[in-house]
Amino acid sequence: MATETPTLGLVLAGGLARRMGGGDKPLTRIGGATILSRVLERLRPQCMRIILNANGDPARFAETGLPVIADDVPGFAGPLAGILAGLDWAAVHAPDVATVVSVPGDCPFLPRDLVVRLDRARAASGRPLACARSGEWRHPVVGLWPVALRADLRHALTQEDLRKIDLWTARHGIALADWPAEPVDPFFNVNTPEDAAAAERLAIRFPDA
Repeated sequence: MATETPTLGLVLAGGLARRMGGGDKPLTRIGGATILSRVLERLRPQCMRIILNANGDPARFAETGLPVIADDVPGFAGPLAGILAGLDWAAVHAPDVATVVSVPGDCPFLPRDLVVRLDRARAASGRPLACARSGEWRHPVVGLWPVALRADLRHALTQEDLRKIDLWTARHGIALADWPAEPVDPFFNVNTPEDAAAAERLAIRFPDA
């Protein structure tokens, strides 16, 4: 379900994965495939292009054939730095793209109507930003970001040392797009080995999730 607004997909794959003992969470296998491949399979029909945000050696994601971009904000500045990197890349390499959708690389059950529902929520509210919510939980990293706000985001990160997504989005206004959290939360993320085991059970029980 592609939105009428040209959208660049940004997979945030650069987390430190401390609770998984290090390594790359997106390469964890769930339901016979890596989480990253499940994310890409869901996101590709919704976006005109996809890029990955990851720090370190980009060769570990070479099999995807996708551009891998690193943060350019000093230190590990968190997901906002990855989002900024995606907005900057879009401005240079995809000037016809007005919005970027970001998703974490550790969510194996992402919805196939993510982009269009975020876009509709944003349009209905008149706000420039949108993020996902399932049940009572907001997912600030799963969001729609206008490329036009990249200069403001860079200033917040580099001049104000702002790191919390909610603080920055509150300045501009953000819409919420809702999904049910049952029977499978589409934004279930794998942070620990126990999460990976739970995701495997869900993938077996709900193969269409």
